Amino acid sequence: MSGLPGQETQKGGAVGRWLTGWRVYSQLADRLRERITAGVYPAGAYLPSETALGVEFGVARNTVRRALRVLVEEGIVVTVPSKGRLVLREEVRHLDREYLYQAIATELRGRIASGELPPAGKVPSERDLRRHYAASRTTVRQALGLLEGEGLIVAVHGKGRFVRPDREGGVETSQDV
Repeated sequence: MSGLPGQETQKGGAVGRWLTGWRVYSQLADRLRERITAGVYPAGAYLPSETALGVEFGVARNTVRRALRVLVEEGIVVTVPSKGRLVLREEVRHLDREYLYQAIATELRGRIASGELPPAGKVPSERDLRRHYAASRTTVRQALGLLEGEGLIVAVHGKGRFVRPDREGGVETSQDV
């Protein structure tokens, strides 16, 4: 804060106006979007807490929540329970969040077909996939289940998931590994 009523000192030392007037939450969403685009809040980083943003911009916590909800709906950030709001990478932002499991399965299917994930090779862990796509455990498991159902991968209890070994030029379809 600069000490002058109605002014704030933003990161980088620039002095701006507090948010006032009509639809303050949309103004706040615009400011946060600009900061994300400028790299102040880079992809993979968590935004400051609702309380911290409220103090910084001189607005109520409910106003901050409404602004953050706009960014979540736009697919710019995702809410991670007990952690906060995570800024998504550009390539993940454009995926249809409703069918994210299909996008994950499609990408893994492509990696298997290209040989990037070779026969008998280990599939990335649920944890790695959750982080990469900013997806829930359920979404990642749904994608992996789809690939298991297609016979492309197999789960080995206590070891992880692996690309099903290739037999006679095709993907093995039996349950034996």
